[in-house]
Amino acid sequence: MQTKLVKADGVELASEAFGNPNDSAILLIMGAMASMLWWPKEFCQRLAGKGRYVIRYDNRDTGLSTNYPVGKPEYSFDDMADDAIRVLDGYGISSAHIVGMSMGGMIAQLVALKYPERSRTLTLISTSPVGFDTAHLPGMTAAYTEHSASYADLDWSDRTQVAEFMLADVRAISSTRHPFDEQHARDFIVMDYDRARRFESATNHFVLSSGDQQKGKLTRLRLPLLVIHGTSDPIFPVEHGREFIKIVPESKLVEIEGGGHELHPDDWDTMLEALIGHTTSKENTR
Repeated sequence: MQTKLVKADGVELASEAFGNPNDSAILLIMGAMASMLWWPKEFCQRLAGKGRYVIRYDNRDTGLSTNYPVGKPEYSFDDMADDAIRVLDGYGISSAHIVGMSMGGMIAQLVALKYPERSRTLTLISTSPVGFDTAHLPGMTAAYTEHSASYADLDWSDRTQVAEFMLADVRAISSTRHPFDEQHARDFIVMDYDRARRFESATNHFVLSSGDQQKGKLTRLRLPLLVIHGTSDPIFPVEHGREFIKIVPESKLVEIEGGGHELHPDDWDTMLEALIGHTTSKENTR
C-alpha cells in the first residue's frame, strides 16, 4: 500500500487509501498517540471489499505526519478537525462518511459539526460526547488510571522500555471476552515505534486545547449517527456511548459485549456489518 503525503497549509499528513475511488468514501480518524496503523490493514481491506473507498491517515504527531517539539504542540483539536478536511481535499473528495475512535471520535464530532456539508454520516467508536458535561458519567477505571500514570517516567528513546509500557497499555484496554495475542501486539508496537518520525511527540495529544464553539451543538446534529462501544471499555465506560443516544436525535448504539477500547478482530464482523448498514443509509454523490 502506497503512502500519500497530503500537504496543505504548512502541514504534512500521511495517508493511505483502500478500494475503488468511485465508491462511497469513508474517512477513518484514530485516537490519541495512535497512528493510522491502529486501523488494521485487514479491517480497511474488508471494509473496502464491501464497496467503500477507505482512507486512513496519521494525525499530527503520529507516524509520518508533521510533528512538533514534545510539550509544545502548535495546534488544537479544532485544527485536527481541519486536518480531516485537508485529507479529503487531498483526495478530491467532496464528502465522506466520517468514522472516529477514542480521541479520533472527538475529532470526528468536530468535523461533523464544523463541516456538515462534507460529512455524510458519523460513526463514533469508544469515545465520549464533545461539548457536554460528562462529569456524571463513570471515569477511567482505577486500574487503568494507575497504569497510565506511569508513562510520565518513561525514557521515550528506549524502544524496549516504551514497547513494554505500550504492551501493558494494550493489554489493559483489551477485550474481557476474547484472547489477547501478546506476540502480535508486541510486534505491532515495535513496528509503529520504528515508523514514527518521533514517537514521543504523540504525547502532545494529551495537552491539546479546544474552544467552546461546539458547546451543546450535538443536540442539533442532523447526520445519522452510529455509536459502537464495548461494554468493558476501561477508558470511556459504556455509559459514554449510551449518552449519545440521549443527546443526538437520529442515532443508533451497537454495544460490543465484553469489548474493550480496541478493534478486536473477533468483533470485526459485528462492527463491519453495522458500518456498512449505516453508511448505506445515506448515499450522496462524491
